[in-house]
Amino acid sequence: MAAFAVNAGLYAALGYVLYYVLPLTAPGFGTVRFWPSVIIPAVFAVLFGPWVGGFGAAVGIFISDMLIHGNPILSFMAGVPSNFAMFAIIGYLSKKNTDWKISMAGCGVLTALLVWIAHYVLAADLALFFSAIIITSYVVLAIVVALTPKWRGFETGSTIGLLVGSSIIGAMVPIFSQFFIMPGSTQLEPLTVIGGFVYLIFTFATEIPFLIIFGPPILAACYRAFPNLNTNKKGNSSAEQG
Repeated sequence: MAAFAVNAGLYAALGYVLYYVLPLTAPGFGTVRFWPSVIIPAVFAVLFGPWVGGFGAAVGIFISDMLIHGNPILSFMAGVPSNFAMFAIIGYLSKKNTDWKISMAGCGVLTALLVWIAHYVLAADLALFFSAIIITSYVVLAIVVALTPKWRGFETGSTIGLLVGSSIIGAMVPIFSQFFIMPGSTQLEPLTVIGGFVYLIFTFATEIPFLIIFGPPILAACYRAFPNLNTNKKGNSSAEQG
């Protein structure tokens, strides 16, 4: 319960502060925010398990949503389920011994698909920008997975979890817009399928770098400071020897 409360509190507070320091949203559509604070519940999900990570993120995003746009229906439709699913998956898969070659092949297909979607639904300059982020993230992911076997579960879980979370956002925000007024608007402005794809691409492309680049060193520092949190010491030791 203590870890859950700290997770939710830190996630809400940091997200709120970062948004007002750097209020970036999905280009052309708004609403979905630039959100580097995803690293907080990802770390908690690995250290304390999928339930702490998932429920802490769900509560944290709801609090920050109420402080930023104040629409509980939108938060319960998009923010809460996407965050719960994403970080529960990260917490679960981080402890699993996955076949990294199959996972990397799947991530390669996913990368190609997201790049194609970006070029299909976005303007040329934005498509190139997001494609560069997506491709660079995959290259970094491949390098980290190849060189650091003990983080393969986390990296795979982050990629799959973020894809699931991004897809929920990309589906639910346009559905919300069909029946309710979007935050910041004064009239009903239904979004198209393209708007949903923009949300998916924006969320995935802007959050995956923070997970795959900053996740492992932060977790390594946590394990050094609190060795008792490392519940997979044997597997990590053998991985390091290999």
